[in-house]
Amino acid sequence: MTDRLPILRPLSQPSRMSRRTGLVWGAFGAAMAMACAVLVLGDSEGPRPIVAMTPIVLGQVDAGVMPREVPLDRNRWNSIVIHHSGSPGGDAASIARMHGSAGLAGLGYHFIIGNGQGLADGMVEVGPRWNQQLPGAHVASRPAAEGAMLIASRVPGTSPDELNRNAVGICLVGNGDRRPFTEQQVHELAALVRRLQRELGISADRVFLHSDVARVASPGKFFPVSEFESQLVLSTP
Repeated sequence: MTDRLPILRPLSQPSRMSRRTGLVWGAFGAAMAMACAVLVLGDSEGPRPIVAMTPIVLGQVDAGVMPREVPLDRNRWNSIVIHHSGSPGGDAASIARMHGSAGLAGLGYHFIIGNGQGLADGMVEVGPRWNQQLPGAHVASRPAAEGAMLIASRVPGTSPDELNRNAVGICLVGNGDRRPFTEQQVHELAALVRRLQRELGISADRVFLHSDVARVASPGKFFPVSEFESQLVLSTP
């Protein structure tokens, strides 16, 4: 599992997306644009060019979650938010294009985890915002649902603005409202989150689903909440 070495494709090559009709991908584009439209768009650093995404293999190198371009900003990151892409497939580059077309400064998430459709199953891609230690643009700015509003009222730092500035955004490729995520995706998600928790001192009560903090379905009804939560680091030093 974590010692598995998947085939890493050069990111400059086109994604190996499964052949689907133009209608499906047209709908995907529209859905992504609508989803991105409700995100907080204010990046204080301003728009930056999209650079090549970086694939990592968890468990292979200790530097897997370390940014490539600047030092890790340990004072910034105090939370983690889990999302789904809402699309049947994709990778960091295709999602970045959708986010860019919706007015975001490139990919809004910090990490993407593939499902085998466009990005190898369980492969993690690191986005430019993580490599440059920039705030995310991944938490919706709509008011939270009733249950999530109670969470937000008790926990400091869970407004959309604060979470986009200080939370690591991780996106599972797929639509958790339509079908389960792959076993390998969930395994690598848990491994990535645990590594971030230990590296940044983030306790389990600061690991949120997007639906915990905003009026959205993401990561969907098929997301294995209990299985995922059982693998978290409960507290950190």
